[in-house]
Amino acid sequence: MGRILLLLLVVLAVYLMWRAFGPGSSSRGADQPPAIKGPDDDEEFLWNIEKKRFKERRAREEEERKRRDES
Repeated sequence: MGRILLLLLVVLAVYLMWRAFGPGSSSRGADQPPAIKGPDDDEEFLWNIEKKRFKERRAREEEERKRRDES
């Protein structure tokens, strides 16, 4: 009887340790997105900057092409 009780206590201890320190025990859940710390971490911000630079470069190229065609 004592061995069964000891085995149950060991199993309970392992289960509690698994719940406390096992995978998924972090305070931030998997469904929450990571916190954005600055503009460099924001993918949408970086994408908007890249689009803006592309449009500016495209406008400069178009302007140069028009200038070359007029000459």
